[in-house]
Amino acid sequence: MSGKWPGGFITKNAPEVVGPVDGEGGSAPGIWTLDQVADYVEQGLWPKPVLDAELYAWGNNSNGQLGQGDTTNRSSPTQIGALVTWAKNTTGIASSAAIKTDGTLWTWGENSVGTLGLNNTTAGIYSPVQVGALTDWSEVSVGRYQCLATKTDGTLYAWGYNTSGQLGLGDTTNRSSPVQVGALTNWLQVAAGGYHTAAIKTDGTLWAWGRNNQGQIGQNNTTNYSSPVQVGALTTWSQVAVGDYETMAITTDGKLYAWGYNGQGQLGQGDTTARSSPVQVGALTTWSKVSGGGFYTIAAKTDGTLWTWGYGVSGQLGLGDNLNRSSPTQVGSLTTWAQVTAGKNASFAIKTDNTLWAIGGYNLQGQLGIGDNTNRSSPVQVGALTTWRLLPRMPVSDHSVLISKS
Repeated sequence: MSGKWPGGFITKNAPEVVGPVDGEGGSAPGIWTLDQVADYVEQGLWPKPVLDAELYAWGNNSNGQLGQGDTTNRSSPTQIGALVTWAKNTTGIASSAAIKTDGTLWTWGENSVGTLGLNNTTAGIYSPVQVGALTDWSEVSVGRYQCLATKTDGTLYAWGYNTSGQLGLGDTTNRSSPVQVGALTNWLQVAAGGYHTAAIKTDGTLWAWGRNNQGQIGQNNTTNYSSPVQVGALTTWSQVAVGDYETMAITTDGKLYAWGYNGQGQLGQGDTTARSSPVQVGALTTWSKVSGGGFYTIAAKTDGTLWTWGYGVSGQLGLGDNLNRSSPTQVGSLTTWAQVTAGKNASFAIKTDNTLWAIGGYNLQGQLGIGDNTNRSSPVQVGALTTWRLLPRMPVSDHSVLISKS
Protein backbone atom coordinates (compact mmCIF):
# COMPACT_ATOMS: atom_id res chain seq x y z
CA MET A 1 0.00 0.00 0.00
CA SER A 2 0.99 3.62 -0.29
CA GLY A 3 0.43 6.50 2.06
CA LYS A 4 -0.86 10.04 2.00
CA TRP A 5 0.19 13.17 3.84
CA PRO A 6 -1.48 16.59 4.19
CA GLY A 7 0.59 18.03 1.34
CA GLY A 8 -0.51 15.47 -1.24
CA PHE A 9 0.41 12.11 -2.71
CA ILE A 10 3.41 10.29 -1.27
CA THR A 11 5.03 8.78 -4.35
CA LYS A 12 7.96 6.50 -5.00
CA ASN A 13 11.33 7.35 -3.42
CA ALA A 14 12.07 8.20 0.20
CA PRO A 15 12.14 11.98 0.77
CA GLU A 16 15.22 14.06 1.42
CA VAL A 17 13.32 16.24 3.88
CA VAL A 18 10.62 14.96 6.20
CA GLY A 19 8.70 16.64 8.96
CA PRO A 20 7.34 20.08 9.78
CA VAL A 21 8.47 23.00 7.65
CA ASP A 22 7.08 26.30 8.98
CA GLY A 23 4.47 24.24 10.82
CA GLU A 24 2.87 22.81 7.70
CA GLY A 25 4.79 19.72 6.67
CA GLY A 26 7.92 18.79 4.82
CA SER A 27 8.90 17.67 1.36
CA ALA A 28 7.89 14.06 0.75
CA PRO A 29 8.11 12.85 -2.83
CA GLY A 30 7.79 9.13 -3.51
CA ILE A 31 5.48 6.17 -2.66
CA TRP A 32 5.72 5.26 1.02
CA THR A 33 4.63 2.06 2.70
CA LEU A 34 2.43 2.45 5.75
CA ASP A 35 5.26 0.95 7.86
CA GLN A 36 7.56 3.76 6.73
CA VAL A 37 4.92 6.30 7.65
CA ALA A 38 4.42 4.71 11.08
CA ASP A 39 8.16 4.80 11.70
CA TYR A 40 8.34 8.54 11.07
CA VAL A 41 5.19 9.14 13.12
CA GLU A 42 6.90 7.48 16.09
CA GLN A 43 9.90 9.78 15.61
CA GLY A 44 7.63 12.84 15.54
CA LEU A 45 8.76 13.69 12.03
CA TRP A 46 5.61 12.99 10.05
CA PRO A 47 3.81 16.18 8.96
CA LYS A 48 0.60 17.10 10.72
CA PRO A 49 -2.28 19.01 9.13
CA VAL A 50 -2.95 22.61 10.05
CA LEU A 51 -5.96 22.65 12.37
CA ASP A 52 -6.75 26.36 12.40
CA ALA A 53 -7.60 27.64 8.95
CA GLU A 54 -10.01 30.30 7.72
CA LEU A 55 -11.86 30.21 4.39
CA TYR A 56 -11.93 33.26 2.09
CA ALA A 57 -13.81 33.90 -1.16
CA TRP A 58 -14.06 36.51 -3.92
CA GLY A 59 -15.20 37.01 -7.51
CA ASN A 60 -18.49 36.14 -9.20
CA ASN A 61 -21.29 35.47 -6.70
CA SER A 62 -24.37 35.34 -8.91
CA ASN A 63 -25.36 31.95 -7.45
CA GLY A 64 -24.16 32.45 -3.89
CA GLN A 65 -20.94 30.52 -4.60
CA LEU A 66 -18.94 32.81 -2.30
CA GLY A 67 -20.82 31.47 0.72
CA GLN A 68 -21.69 34.92 2.08
CA GLY A 69 -25.44 34.44 2.32
CA ASP A 70 -26.08 36.75 -0.64
CA THR A 71 -25.40 37.13 -4.38
CA THR A 72 -23.16 40.20 -4.27
CA ASN A 73 -19.79 39.95 -6.03
CA ARG A 74 -16.63 40.59 -4.01
CA SER A 75 -13.38 42.00 -5.42
CA SER A 76 -11.27 41.30 -2.31
CA PRO A 77 -10.95 38.20 -0.10
CA THR A 78 -13.89 37.98 2.31
CA GLN A 79 -14.00 35.40 5.08
CA ILE A 80 -16.75 32.78 4.93
CA GLY A 81 -18.23 32.70 8.40
CA ALA A 82 -16.01 32.63 11.47
CA LEU A 83 -14.91 28.99 11.54
CA VAL A 84 -11.20 28.11 11.54
CA THR A 85 -11.54 24.39 10.87
CA TRP A 86 -11.34 24.18 7.06
CA ALA A 87 -8.92 21.66 5.52
CA LYS A 88 -9.61 21.21 1.77
CA ASN A 89 -11.65 23.15 -0.80
CA THR A 90 -12.57 23.39 -4.47
CA THR A 91 -14.69 25.51 -6.82
CA GLY A 92 -16.83 24.79 -9.87
CA ILE A 93 -18.45 27.09 -12.39
CA ALA A 94 -21.07 28.35 -9.91
CA SER A 95 -20.68 26.24 -6.78
CA SER A 96 -18.12 25.49 -4.10
CA ALA A 97 -17.23 22.64 -1.75
CA ALA A 98 -14.94 22.24 1.25
CA ILE A 99 -13.92 19.65 3.81
CA LYS A 100 -13.37 20.47 7.47
CA THR A 101 -10.71 19.03 9.72
CA ASP A 102 -13.37 16.79 11.28
CA GLY A 103 -13.89 15.09 7.89
CA THR A 104 -17.29 16.63 7.19
CA LEU A 105 -18.13 17.84 3.66
CA TRP A 106 -19.85 21.17 2.95
CA THR A 107 -21.22 22.67 -0.30
CA TRP A 108 -22.93 25.87 -1.47
CA GLY A 109 -23.91 27.76 -4.62
CA GLU A 110 -25.76 26.68 -7.77
CA ASN A 111 -27.71 23.45 -7.40
CA SER A 112 -30.12 23.02 -10.32
CA VAL A 113 -28.71 19.59 -11.29
CA GLY A 114 -27.81 18.34 -7.82
CA THR A 115 -24.21 19.64 -7.76
CA LEU A 116 -24.37 20.27 -4.01
CA GLY A 117 -25.26 16.66 -3.17
CA LEU A 118 -28.11 17.67 -0.87
CA ASN A 119 -30.82 15.55 -2.52
CA ASN A 120 -32.39 18.79 -3.73
CA THR A 121 -32.14 19.42 -7.48
CA THR A 122 -33.55 22.94 -7.62
CA ALA A 123 -32.67 25.21 -4.71
CA GLY A 124 -29.42 27.13 -4.64
CA ILE A 125 -27.63 27.55 -1.31
CA TYR A 126 -25.87 30.80 -0.39
CA SER A 127 -23.99 29.57 2.70
CA PRO A 128 -22.12 26.30 3.44
CA VAL A 129 -24.40 23.33 4.15
CA GLN A 130 -23.21 19.90 5.27
CA VAL A 131 -23.55 17.00 2.84
CA GLY A 132 -25.02 14.16 4.88
CA ALA A 133 -23.55 13.32 8.28
CA LEU A 134 -20.38 11.43 7.40
CA THR A 135 -17.02 12.44 8.89
CA ASP A 136 -14.62 10.54 6.64
CA TRP A 137 -14.31 12.71 3.51
CA SER A 138 -10.74 13.11 2.26
CA GLU A 139 -10.58 14.94 -1.10
CA VAL A 140 -13.19 16.85 -3.14
CA SER A 141 -13.30 18.33 -6.65
CA VAL A 142 -16.08 20.31 -8.34
CA GLY A 143 -16.24 20.52 -12.13
CA ARG A 144 -18.65 22.44 -14.29
CA TYR A 145 -21.77 21.07 -12.58
CA GLN A 146 -20.54 17.80 -11.07
CA CYS A 147 -18.80 16.94 -7.83
CA LEU A 148 -16.56 14.00 -6.94
CA ALA A 149 -14.98 13.15 -3.62
CA THR A 150 -12.90 10.44 -1.99
CA LYS A 151 -13.18 9.10 1.53
CA THR A 152 -10.44 8.10 3.92
CA ASP A 153 -11.13 4.44 3.11
CA GLY A 154 -10.19 5.04 -0.54
CA THR A 155 -13.72 4.89 -1.94
CA LEU A 156 -14.88 7.40 -4.58
CA TYR A 157 -18.27 9.12 -4.76
CA ALA A 158 -19.92 11.30 -7.42
CA TRP A 159 -23.03 13.43 -7.88
CA GLY A 160 -24.46 16.24 -10.02
CA TYR A 161 -24.58 16.67 -13.79
CA ASN A 162 -23.93 13.50 -15.77
CA THR A 163 -25.02 13.87 -19.41
CA SER A 164 -21.60 12.78 -20.68
CA GLY A 165 -21.00 10.10 -18.05
CA GLN A 166 -18.67 12.35 -16.05
CA LEU A 167 -19.82 10.79 -12.76
CA GLY A 168 -18.36 7.42 -13.76
CA LEU A 169 -21.50 5.50 -12.76
CA GLY A 170 -22.01 3.64 -16.03
CA ASP A 171 -24.87 5.82 -17.23
CA THR A 172 -25.78 9.42 -18.07
CA THR A 173 -28.30 10.05 -15.30
CA ASN A 174 -27.87 13.03 -12.99
CA ARG A 175 -27.58 12.41 -9.25
CA SER A 176 -28.43 14.79 -6.41
CA SER A 177 -26.78 12.77 -3.62
CA PRO A 178 -23.37 11.06 -3.39
CA VAL A 179 -23.25 7.68 -5.16
CA GLN A 180 -20.24 5.37 -4.95
CA VAL A 181 -18.23 4.90 -8.15
CA GLY A 182 -17.75 1.13 -8.35
CA ALA A 183 -16.58 -0.80 -5.31
CA LEU A 184 -12.84 -0.09 -5.29
CA THR A 185 -11.07 1.27 -2.22
CA ASN A 186 -7.84 2.52 -3.79
CA TRP A 187 -8.78 5.94 -5.16
CA LEU A 188 -6.29 8.58 -4.12
CA GLN A 189 -6.79 11.81 -6.10
CA VAL A 190 -9.68 13.04 -8.26
CA ALA A 191 -10.01 16.04 -10.58
CA ALA A 192 -13.31 17.12 -12.14
CA GLY A 193 -13.27 19.28 -15.28
CA GLY A 194 -15.81 20.68 -17.69
CA TYR A 195 -17.53 17.45 -18.60
CA HIS A 196 -14.94 14.81 -17.78
CA THR A 197 -13.10 13.48 -14.75
CA ALA A 198 -9.64 12.04 -14.12
CA ALA A 199 -8.32 10.24 -11.05
CA ILE A 200 -5.22 8.49 -9.73
CA LYS A 201 -5.24 5.29 -7.71
CA THR A 202 -2.86 4.33 -4.92
CA ASP A 203 -1.03 2.03 -7.35
CA GLY A 204 -0.04 5.06 -9.45
CA THR A 205 -2.37 4.27 -12.36
CA LEU A 206 -4.40 7.02 -14.05
CA TRP A 207 -8.08 6.72 -14.96
CA ALA A 208 -10.53 8.99 -16.80
CA TRP A 209 -14.17 9.09 -17.88
CA GLY A 210 -16.88 11.38 -19.29
CA ARG A 211 -16.96 13.50 -22.43
CA ASN A 212 -14.23 12.66 -24.91
CA ASN A 213 -15.03 14.76 -27.98
CA GLN A 214 -11.48 16.14 -28.04
CA GLY A 215 -9.67 13.02 -26.87
CA GLN A 216 -9.45 14.27 -23.27
CA ILE A 217 -10.00 10.77 -21.86
CA GLY A 218 -6.71 9.67 -23.42
CA GLN A 219 -7.94 6.51 -25.18
CA ASN A 220 -6.74 7.41 -28.68
CA ASN A 221 -10.35 7.99 -29.77
CA THR A 222 -13.22 10.42 -29.25
CA THR A 223 -15.73 8.04 -27.67
CA ASN A 224 -17.40 9.07 -24.42
CA TYR A 225 -16.94 6.79 -21.39
CA SER A 226 -19.42 6.58 -18.53
CA SER A 227 -17.20 4.34 -16.38
CA PRO A 228 -13.51 4.76 -15.43
CA VAL A 229 -11.01 3.55 -18.05
CA GLN A 230 -7.26 3.37 -17.52
CA VAL A 231 -5.09 5.88 -19.38
CA GLY A 232 -2.15 3.95 -20.81
CA ALA A 233 -0.21 1.47 -18.71
CA LEU A 234 2.03 3.68 -16.57
CA THR A 235 1.99 3.22 -12.80
CA THR A 236 3.98 6.36 -12.00
CA TRP A 237 1.34 9.10 -12.12
CA SER A 238 1.59 11.46 -9.16
CA GLN A 239 -0.65 14.42 -10.05
CA VAL A 240 -3.52 15.01 -12.48
CA ALA A 241 -5.32 18.21 -13.53
CA VAL A 242 -8.16 18.80 -15.95
CA GLY A 243 -9.50 21.77 -17.85
CA ASP A 244 -12.69 22.16 -19.83
CA TYR A 245 -11.67 19.75 -22.59
CA GLU A 246 -8.08 18.77 -21.78
CA THR A 247 -6.13 16.72 -19.24
CA MET A 248 -2.60 17.18 -17.84
CA ALA A 249 -0.64 14.91 -15.53
CA ILE A 250 2.80 14.66 -13.94
CA THR A 251 4.71 11.44 -13.30
CA THR A 252 6.88 10.66 -10.29
CA ASP A 253 10.01 11.33 -12.37
CA GLY A 254 8.90 14.90 -13.10
CA LYS A 255 7.64 14.47 -16.66
CA LEU A 256 4.58 16.44 -17.76
CA TYR A 257 2.01 15.03 -20.19
CA ALA A 258 -1.04 16.63 -21.84
CA TRP A 259 -3.88 15.54 -24.12
CA GLY A 260 -7.29 16.67 -25.39
CA TYR A 261 -8.35 19.96 -26.96
CA ASN A 262 -5.51 22.19 -28.13
CA GLY A 263 -7.12 24.99 -30.13
CA GLN A 264 -5.33 27.65 -28.07
CA GLY A 265 -2.04 25.78 -27.64
CA GLN A 266 -2.91 24.68 -24.09
CA LEU A 267 -1.20 21.29 -24.53
CA GLY A 268 2.19 23.00 -24.84
CA GLN A 269 3.19 21.17 -28.02
CA GLY A 270 4.05 24.22 -30.11
CA ASP A 271 0.92 23.78 -32.24
CA THR A 272 -2.89 23.78 -31.99
CA THR A 273 -3.56 20.14 -32.87
CA ALA A 274 -5.68 18.07 -30.49
CA ARG A 275 -4.22 14.88 -29.01
CA SER A 276 -6.25 11.85 -27.92
CA SER A 277 -3.42 10.14 -26.01
CA PRO A 278 -0.89 11.51 -23.50
CA VAL A 279 1.98 13.43 -25.14
CA GLN A 280 4.96 14.65 -23.16
CA VAL A 281 5.40 18.42 -22.89
CA GLY A 282 9.02 18.90 -23.95
CA ALA A 283 11.71 16.65 -22.52
CA LEU A 284 12.17 18.14 -19.04
CA THR A 285 11.83 16.07 -15.89
CA THR A 286 11.52 18.97 -13.44
CA TRP A 287 7.77 19.66 -13.37
CA SER A 288 6.24 19.74 -9.88
CA LYS A 289 2.77 21.33 -10.15
CA VAL A 290 0.26 21.74 -12.99
CA SER A 291 -3.24 23.18 -13.34
CA GLY A 292 -5.56 23.58 -16.32
CA GLY A 293 -8.12 26.34 -16.74
CA GLY A 294 -10.21 27.81 -19.55
CA PHE A 295 -8.03 26.65 -22.48
CA TYR A 296 -4.71 27.49 -20.81
CA THR A 297 -2.22 25.82 -18.47
CA ILE A 298 -0.11 27.03 -15.56
CA ALA A 299 2.71 24.98 -14.03
CA ALA A 300 5.66 25.19 -11.67
CA LYS A 301 9.01 23.42 -11.80
CA THR A 302 11.07 21.96 -8.99
CA ASP A 303 13.39 24.97 -9.22
CA GLY A 304 10.50 27.27 -8.21
CA THR A 305 10.02 28.85 -11.63
CA LEU A 306 6.54 29.53 -13.03
CA TRP A 307 5.40 28.69 -16.58
CA THR A 308 2.20 29.29 -18.59
CA TRP A 309 0.84 28.56 -22.05
CA GLY A 310 -2.40 28.45 -24.05
CA TYR A 311 -5.17 31.05 -24.15
CA GLY A 312 -3.98 34.48 -23.05
CA VAL A 313 -6.55 36.97 -24.34
CA SER A 314 -7.46 38.21 -20.85
CA GLY A 315 -3.87 38.28 -19.61
CA GLN A 316 -4.25 35.05 -17.65
CA LEU A 317 -0.79 33.83 -18.71
CA GLY A 318 0.83 36.64 -16.71
CA LEU A 319 3.27 37.46 -19.50
CA GLY A 320 2.49 41.18 -19.79
CA ASP A 321 0.35 40.84 -22.90
CA ASN A 322 -2.85 39.31 -24.23
CA LEU A 323 -1.35 36.77 -26.61
CA ASN A 324 -1.75 33.01 -26.83
CA ARG A 325 1.28 30.74 -26.39
CA SER A 326 1.56 27.16 -27.67
CA SER A 327 4.71 26.29 -25.71
CA PRO A 328 5.61 26.78 -22.03
CA THR A 329 6.83 30.32 -21.38
CA GLN A 330 8.38 31.45 -18.11
CA VAL A 331 6.58 34.09 -16.06
CA GLY A 332 9.27 36.51 -14.91
CA SER A 333 12.47 35.15 -13.39
CA LEU A 334 11.51 34.36 -9.79
CA THR A 335 12.31 30.96 -8.31
CA THR A 336 9.96 31.13 -5.33
CA TRP A 337 6.69 29.78 -6.76
CA ALA A 338 5.28 26.85 -4.77
CA GLN A 339 1.64 26.26 -5.81
CA VAL A 340 -0.41 27.10 -8.91
CA THR A 341 -4.04 27.02 -9.98
CA ALA A 342 -5.93 28.02 -13.11
CA GLY A 343 -9.50 29.28 -13.14
CA LYS A 344 -11.76 29.86 -16.11
CA ASN A 345 -9.98 33.08 -17.11
CA ALA A 346 -7.82 33.98 -14.10
CA SER A 347 -4.76 32.27 -12.64
CA PHE A 348 -3.15 32.28 -9.18
CA ALA A 349 -0.02 31.09 -7.42
CA ILE A 350 1.37 30.92 -3.90
CA LYS A 351 5.03 31.66 -3.21
CA THR A 352 7.27 29.91 -0.72
CA ASP A 353 6.67 32.81 1.69
CA ASN A 354 2.92 31.93 1.62
CA THR A 355 1.90 35.12 -0.16
CA LEU A 356 -0.86 34.82 -2.76
CA TRP A 357 -0.54 36.27 -6.25
CA ALA A 358 -3.02 36.79 -9.07
CA ILE A 359 -0.88 35.88 -12.07
CA GLY A 360 -3.31 37.65 -14.40
CA GLY A 361 -6.60 37.40 -16.20
CA TYR A 362 -10.19 38.54 -16.47
CA ASN A 363 -11.37 40.64 -13.54
CA LEU A 364 -14.73 42.21 -14.39
CA GLN A 365 -16.38 40.49 -11.42
CA GLY A 366 -13.43 40.87 -9.07
CA GLN A 367 -12.03 37.41 -9.86
CA LEU A 368 -8.44 38.46 -9.14
CA GLY A 369 -9.21 39.53 -5.58
CA ILE A 370 -7.17 42.74 -5.80
CA GLY A 371 -9.93 45.21 -4.92
CA ASP A 372 -10.92 46.39 -8.40
CA ASN A 373 -12.40 45.17 -11.69
CA THR A 374 -9.49 45.79 -14.02
CA ASN A 375 -7.88 42.93 -15.95
CA ARG A 376 -4.20 42.22 -15.27
CA SER A 377 -1.57 40.59 -17.49
CA SER A 378 1.26 40.43 -14.92
CA PRO A 379 1.43 39.03 -11.37
CA VAL A 380 -0.11 41.18 -8.61
CA GLN A 381 -0.16 40.27 -4.93
CA VAL A 382 -3.58 39.58 -3.41
CA GLY A 383 -3.68 41.55 -0.17
CA ALA A 384 -0.84 41.44 2.34
CA LEU A 385 -1.38 38.10 4.11
CA THR A 386 1.53 35.68 4.36
CA THR A 387 -0.59 32.77 5.57
CA TRP A 388 -2.16 31.37 2.39
CA ARG A 389 -2.00 27.62 2.59
CA LEU A 390 -3.79 25.77 -0.18
CA LEU A 391 -4.83 26.51 -3.77
CA PRO A 392 -8.00 24.70 -4.89
CA ARG A 393 -8.83 23.06 -8.20
CA MET A 394 -10.93 25.63 -10.11
CA PRO A 395 -10.64 24.90 -13.88
CA VAL A 396 -14.02 26.35 -14.89
CA SER A 397 -14.51 28.88 -12.10
CA ASP A 398 -15.03 32.65 -12.13
CA HIS A 399 -14.68 32.79 -8.35
CA SER A 400 -12.10 31.75 -5.78
CA VAL A 401 -12.33 30.08 -2.38
CA LEU A 402 -8.99 29.75 -0.57
CA ILE A 403 -7.76 28.64 2.82
CA SER A 404 -5.51 30.78 5.02
CA LYS A 405 -4.05 29.91 8.41
CA SER A 406 -5.72 31.87 11.17
